[in-house]
Amino acid sequence: MHVNGVNLHVVQAGPADGPLVILLHGFPEFWYGWHNQIPALAHAGYCVWIPDQRGYNLSDKPHGLDAYKIDELAADVIGLVDAAGRQQACVVGHDWGAAVTWRVANRFPHRIAKAAVLNVPHPYVMGKYIRRSWRQMWRSNYIAYFQIPALPESMLGADNWQPMVAALKRTAPPGLFSDDDIIRYRSAWSQRGAMTAMLNWYRAFVQRPVSWSPSPRVKPPMMIIWGTADAALEAGMAPLSVELCDNGRLHLLEGVSHWVQHQAPAEVNRLLLEYLAE
Repeated sequence: MHVNGVNLHVVQAGPADGPLVILLHGFPEFWYGWHNQIPALAHAGYCVWIPDQRGYNLSDKPHGLDAYKIDELAADVIGLVDAAGRQQACVVGHDWGAAVTWRVANRFPHRIAKAAVLNVPHPYVMGKYIRRSWRQMWRSNYIAYFQIPALPESMLGADNWQPMVAALKRTAPPGLFSDDDIIRYRSAWSQRGAMTAMLNWYRAFVQRPVSWSPSPRVKPPMMIIWGTADAALEAGMAPLSVELCDNGRLHLLEGVSHWVQHQAPAEVNRLLLEYLAE
């Protein structure tokens, strides 16, 4: 599907005339990161679109950091809403997909019926919090490593992506990602130019910072689902993010990791379906 100057691979499920729900994956996943949510949403009557976001898996991987500025990523989402012939959509994001969801809801409030994010704070909160929390700064030190040109790609791709697999498993409960899952992820990471494009999201975030002028506030309804056992992100950022929402709510899932939609799919599905049906 051609939107905002790029071709995005989009998986679709559910009735074509149902309310549009767009699911945005994060790093280092692709559309498959929502495989536990797609059937539930489609069965409930939603028209579900799940893109490989730009740079990932089968979608285009444009060169240069400017192509991965968060406003470009947000424009991709609005392009999908336009391509569906809709005025509005509900957008749900995890990890980097959540960061994009925050920006879409901030910049295009009239195009978002409802939004939900999983285990990522409002980027404005993240930027301020990391400056005063040494603990969060330490947890986020991989972002500084990702700024180095070429080296991270080489290191992460070694031995058939074993460092990537190890990092994924280290941040998740034992056995959460199956051997079949890992095969799928290795295939996605192996697409030509994918790893550089995926890392360029981090590089653009640091080197092409976004302006939150005139306000970082989010006007559409926003639900935050947060697993409290996230190894990378402190839960203290979740309530601070709710404070930036005109109509926000927070659900903490105790003992659940960053990979919340994988680890607690039934609870995530219940929360999403109840929220979207209101």
